[in-house]
Amino acid sequence: MNIQVAKRLQHTEEYYFSKKLREIDEMNKAGASVINLGIGSPDLPPHASVIAALNEYAQKPNTHAYQGYKGIPALRAAMANWYNRFYGVSLDADTEVLPLIGSKEGIMHICMTYLQEGDEALVPNPGYPTYRSAVQLSGATVVDYDLEEKNSWLPNLDALSKKDLSKVKLMWVNYPHMPTGAVTNTNFAKALIAFAKKHNILICHDNPYSFILNDKPESLLQVEGARDVVLELNSLSKSSNMAGWRVGMLVGKAAWINEVLRFKSNMDSGMFQPVQMAAVKALELGQDWYDELNTIYRGRRKKVFELLELLGCTFDTKQVGLFVWAKIPAGAKDGYTITDEILQKAHVFITPGGIFGSNGNGYIRVSLCKDEAVFQEAIDRIKEKVKK
Repeated sequence: MNIQVAKRLQHTEEYYFSKKLREIDEMNKAGASVINLGIGSPDLPPHASVIAALNEYAQKPNTHAYQGYKGIPALRAAMANWYNRFYGVSLDADTEVLPLIGSKEGIMHICMTYLQEGDEALVPNPGYPTYRSAVQLSGATVVDYDLEEKNSWLPNLDALSKKDLSKVKLMWVNYPHMPTGAVTNTNFAKALIAFAKKHNILICHDNPYSFILNDKPESLLQVEGARDVVLELNSLSKSSNMAGWRVGMLVGKAAWINEVLRFKSNMDSGMFQPVQMAAVKALELGQDWYDELNTIYRGRRKKVFELLELLGCTFDTKQVGLFVWAKIPAGAKDGYTITDEILQKAHVFITPGGIFGSNGNGYIRVSLCKDEAVFQEAIDRIKEKVKK
């Protein structure tokens, strides 16, 4: 029997990390003990009160049924309060907040809600690969927009405006930016809102990194007029060490939230209520939680800087987020060549920048999700096996 995959999958490859993790697994089975510095999956636990809430509500007899597609009122209220406390953004918990089973699913939900064949979507290069794959799976066409170091990894909106944008329905934006760690600024944010209004484009802002090594968490919805053109995704994966718990949120204008809900309600049957109650606890944590988390990440980042200097890379010490983005040495072919050599010789996995788009070919990315001692071991291995 020969069953062909659907057309929507023909240009969508398996996620890079999915393939690479299989390779690493095979190396480990052969005794390699690979140090994985590639993936941004926090290794630290959530706050103790979050785990306690999960245990408490999981033991209740009436918390195991199907839940509503919009999340419980307590969770929506906690998300709205969180936005108000830390971003200064006021949201209606009943109509402008939609809990998600991780913000990654929200990327797909938005694309499937608004895009179809014949439509176009602007996707950053470099950028999170899921933006591209979600657009492709919707049947729409990806239109890259360039991000370059010389422009502080911000899009050139003037150059974009000169292109034919008549088929573009939405634009994926992500600041603090992954993988480069770049942040936006007020002038650019205002210009982006004006650009979206001029060209009738929905800005989809993916905002999961705003609390990591960032002194001032920001939301695009803080900008005047943003509510008319912006949907924003956020997540507890990074800010609350809850990556595997799958808790995210979509916030924005009520009409758009309802439209996305029409798609989402056909895709899942709600989030486990004890997880929702635990997420409420996470959202109620104060500034002390984020300060303590960032103290740990600052120590780790110093070790990563040391590792990258050993490799002859250059980088911006002011970048934020859960990774460090670095330019490879002059004369090196590309990030793939360097990272493959390090993996094979030192059994240390670092992400090549090229997986995030062609503009990332001259870069590599290191995750901060390992203990300082692990980074030191990686440094020692590279010194011994690569930089003899």
